[in-house]
Amino acid sequence: MGNSENTEKPEGGVERAATAQAQMRKGVLELCILSILSQGDAYPTEIIDKLKDTKLVVVEGTLYPLLTRLKNTGLLGYRWEESTSGPPRKYYKLTEIGAQYLKELQLSWTELVDAVNKTIEKGKNNI
Repeated sequence: MGNSENTEKPEGGVERAATAQAQMRKGVLELCILSILSQGDAYPTEIIDKLKDTKLVVVEGTLYPLLTRLKNTGLLGYRWEESTSGPPRKYYKLTEIGAQYLKELQLSWTELVDAVNKTIEKGKNNI
């Protein structure tokens, strides 16, 4: 009766790490998409393929709302181009405002990665 021990199983370390990794990936998608588009105009399938090449697997259901939000905030523009293999394709492009925002994000990302790496290195010494 006096045992107040928690009988719920804590989430496993592997599961917890996978969840954290998924959250980190979602947080950097905007930076990655803007970086891809800084290399040239692209349509969504190309963006998804480039993200897959870097092991950031993204599905259309995740990408399209993000592209729409970036477009609505003025960071992206688009143009339609006829396709020989189907309907016209919408090519997204980085606007001038988007390019400036990307520079700011890249700087913030670099500072964040440096801080995280320093913290991780200090933590490794205690394991």
